[in-house]
Amino acid sequence: MDGPNTILLVEDDLELAELTKERLEREGFRVLHEENGQVAAETITREQPDIVVLDIMLPGMDGFDVCRAVRPAYTGPILILTARDDDLDEILGLELGADDFVTKPVKPRLLLARVRALLRRSKSSPSPRRAEKMVVGELTVDGTRREAEIAGAQIELTTTEFDLLSYLMSRAGEVVSRQDIYQTLFQYDYDGLDRSVDVYISRLRQKLGDNPEAPHYIKTVRGVGYLMAGEKR
Repeated sequence: MDGPNTILLVEDDLELAELTKERLEREGFRVLHEENGQVAAETITREQPDIVVLDIMLPGMDGFDVCRAVRPAYTGPILILTARDDDLDEILGLELGADDFVTKPVKPRLLLARVRALLRRSKSSPSPRRAEKMVVGELTVDGTRREAEIAGAQIELTTTEFDLLSYLMSRAGEVVSRQDIYQTLFQYDYDGLDRSVDVYISRLRQKLGDNPEAPHYIKTVRGVGYLMAGEKR
């Protein structure tokens, strides 16, 4: 039988960290705690927790640098916490590989909901539509193994990147609106201002080697959304 999901909580406010740790443990999670960014980066790489809850303002190495440092070796979900309600912080965090972003102080129920949502997405059995192996051009996605390849070479994708690529490939040849993406991946409505999906698309293009000025795979349909060019096989 599988054991409890492991959360690495990276927070230098020890009182807040202890309260958060106790609440998560009451909900059945195994919680590790680090307060130093440099140590946290080493722990993430070594322990490979199911999810990382990561504060930005940390001694040793800030949360952005931690995210940047671990992404080559860690593909699990990263939920960033910040005390600053700043869109630039959110965009930077997403560009560096974060999967979600919550502004402190965060209500315990909201934190639990975000953690559970990210874990569901990273561990859930794919639907029949996405469980199959999909091929578009030189791109291949295996929904069962949650692996992606381009021209036979494996692509390291985060949970959100994989889910987004799978969704676009499942609708190859169709224009997909931002609203469709938000509802399918995040289960909430697009507010017309959030740029998260645009950041994820930018990261996917980089990993696919897609020129943003003339993309081969993921094309922008201005004012509407995105199109995965080609036919699914």
